[in-house]
Amino acid sequence: MTNVMIRQPGYMPNVGFFKKIQSSDIFVFLDDVQFSKGSFDNRNRIKTPIGEVWITIPLARPVFGKNLNELLISYETDWQQDHCNKIYENYRSAPYFSSYWSDIEKILTHKYEKLIDLNFTLIAYFNKILDITTKNIKSSELSVAQTKTERLIEICSKLNATCYVAGLGAKNYLDEKLFLNSGIKLIYENFIHQTYSQLYGNFIDNLSVVDLLMNEGPRSQQIIRESEQ
Repeated sequence: MTNVMIRQPGYMPNVGFFKKIQSSDIFVFLDDVQFSKGSFDNRNRIKTPIGEVWITIPLARPVFGKNLNELLISYETDWQQDHCNKIYENYRSAPYFSSYWSDIEKILTHKYEKLIDLNFTLIAYFNKILDITTKNIKSSELSVAQTKTERLIEICSKLNATCYVAGLGAKNYLDEKLFLNSGIKLIYENFIHQTYSQLYGNFIDNLSVVDLLMNEGPRSQQIIRESEQ
């Protein structure tokens, strides 16, 4: 059975995102769908002494109606320094800060024109650190014509997938009958977030994977591998 997962490539994604990649046979980056304000496409959360905070990449306007792979980053403000400062100040005392900081800082301070290029660079870096070698492809490379559920089925068909793994939230909008008629099995993931060592008090889940790496270092691979999907 060939399992396929299809997700948008967000900014410094959370632990669950990398579990999805790790547990797939083929992972598809959905890069040619419209940007949705308030999504994780250009933002994520890190942990601080006062709780979680968002770090958000400003986008050049207009963004309405544009696909994710068309979005340009705005440099009207020095968001690069702001993000670097926040990561540095809140994780410099973490056990494995020195193992990853210079690489992350180098990526964040490089001037990317498009959001998608920065996101892909970060995801590739994290995949390497986490020893995730799943085959991946961009949806924009598949010349898909359909929309909504039909789009997912067309992607799976082009990849000869026998099973599509969806998030639990997809139950609200997927047309399950279309999957049944296509012969592609549809299952829903049930990711259970493992706890791990964190700074600053009570555990907070679904933070950027940066939080996991800074706190657990090489053990991050095991934590993701042993998480339930």
